[in-house]
Amino acid sequence: MTSIASITLEVADLAAADEFYTKAFGLGGQIRLRASQAPTTGFRGFTLSLVVAQPANVNALVDAAVDAGATTLKPAAKSLWGYGGVVQAPDGTIWQIASSSKKDTGPATRQVDEIVLLLGVEDMAQSKRFYVDHGLAVAKSFGSKYVEFATGSGAVKLALYKRRGLAKVAGVSPDGTGSHRLTVDADAGSFTDPDGFAWTTAPDSESLGAR
Repeated sequence: MTSIASITLEVADLAAADEFYTKAFGLGGQIRLRASQAPTTGFRGFTLSLVVAQPANVNALVDAAVDAGATTLKPAAKSLWGYGGVVQAPDGTIWQIASSSKKDTGPATRQVDEIVLLLGVEDMAQSKRFYVDHGLAVAKSFGSKYVEFATGSGAVKLALYKRRGLAKVAGVSPDGTGSHRLTVDADAGSFTDPDGFAWTTAPDSESLGAR
């Protein structure tokens, strides 16, 4: 089963991005950074989600991100499915921070239970078939709207969402051009998917750029 070891974010200012992620989330090896000046505008077609146990943890992470320089796209609030908010890091990456619980069960922590990479795709059937052919097993599928793949032993879960729908969830316009500024580090080899997202063999080193 294909598994994702980490995500590499391409950032314009490596030192500033490293400082932000250390202060905001402290994720360590799951999120890697690489310097890049690749042109990009607007929505980059993906979000990263931090799934946590309770609303207090959502608030703790959102507050830490904003204190470190993030912009609030959607304030943390209750919804039909739970509790969550959306922030945008100074490097442009959009982060959803969410819990399926609507009630706190203990003191607030910044513990992250799961990291989910959501890719915005144009043709769900085509992208789903592409990833199945590359060794990912479907865990959940909701027609043309959403597909979630089994995590395996990887540190990051992959899900597909319609691009316009994902932008709406994130609170931004779906328009965007240029580089995704993202590489998926996995054990599936190197390839580029139908929407232009690049995958590469996961690095053996714990350090890539500033991380």
